[in-house]
Amino acid sequence: MMNEESTTPSRNPISVFFQRFSQIYQGLLDKWTPHTKVRWVAAGVLVCLFLLRVFLCQGWYIVCYALGIYHLNLFIAFLTPKIDPALDLDDDQGPELPTRSNQEFRPFIRRLPEFKFWYAISKSTVIGIICTFFEVFNIPVFWPILVMYFITLFCITMKRQIKHMIKYKYIPFTLNKPRYQSVPQTN
Repeated sequence: MMNEESTTPSRNPISVFFQRFSQIYQGLLDKWTPHTKVRWVAAGVLVCLFLLRVFLCQGWYIVCYALGIYHLNLFIAFLTPKIDPALDLDDDQGPELPTRSNQEFRPFIRRLPEFKFWYAISKSTVIGIICTFFEVFNIPVFWPILVMYFITLFCITMKRQIKHMIKYKYIPFTLNKPRYQSVPQTN
């Protein structure tokens, strides 16, 4: 008679290790999820460490430029609605707020949610910091041209995004819940 253990395949210890590591990593991410301000402060510290390393080492400008372009791309995705109003037009006037009770209300839903935005920025900045330890990524370039090109690209991209926001009347940020004041009742 065969033993039950011999019929089940033995698990590879390497895959068990990576599965356990993945579970621990996901648990840490789950614990960080509600702490928005702390997460963004940590991401800001990572970006500052990266910029400090680039400044002190006087190199890796291409890595810095690539990271800046990637962060700009993430920021634009964060500001953009999931359903582009330019493609969702029923008439020439653009989307409108519901005026009747049978019309659907669509809240602003981002193409890139805040947590994924933070996670991508943090992960890419750590990869950028790691890249600064390898001389192969230290390609000599004239960095002022990269800075000017990045500033130009940022301005053009943000101008286009702001025009889009004005044209389709959406604001990607909600600062807080509206508070209604009660009117004193008179008898």
